[in-house]
Amino acid sequence: MASENKTPVAIVMGSDSDLKVMQSCVDQLKAFGITPEVRVISAHRTPAVAADFASSAINKGIKVIIAAAGMAAHLAGAMAAQTTLPIIGVPVNSEAGVGGLDALLSTVQMPPGVPVATVAIGKAGAKNAAILAVQMLAIACDDMAGKLVEFKKAQTEKVIEKDSNLSLS
Repeated sequence: MASENKTPVAIVMGSDSDLKVMQSCVDQLKAFGITPEVRVISAHRTPAVAADFASSAINKGIKVIIAAAGMAAHLAGAMAAQTTLPIIGVPVNSEAGVGGLDALLSTVQMPPGVPVATVAIGKAGAKNAAILAVQMLAIACDDMAGKLVEFKKAQTEKVIEKDSNLSLS
């Protein structure tokens, strides 16, 4: 599913089974007008491909890499070791794991000098990864900044509407 178009965001998953979680990330990015490059690259099964992707991403115009993996979730760290781009790690719960905690700890516990911004486990984290990527892009892009303002406004309006519709018997 690699994109031929230049895009500022890449989503890299350790397995195609991670797409059921990462689809919320793809959808959220598309809501901001970004069609991400989406790849399946394993830190363990295709380490040379992972290293090449991360080290060449900046030359392809990618500004942020979102990396999702479960179990021994080393993908985000492997990406961070090969690039100066910001990496956002999304821990994914796997059937063989322990509720995603193994992936969370593998993603968040990085050595000094190799940072990975880590979000929550699963779909909520995947959605937040997309929003965080847009926030990073918005630093240098007024259009993205404006879309974030509208997004926050819409969130506020939804909560106010739910509050006003609340009726307890």
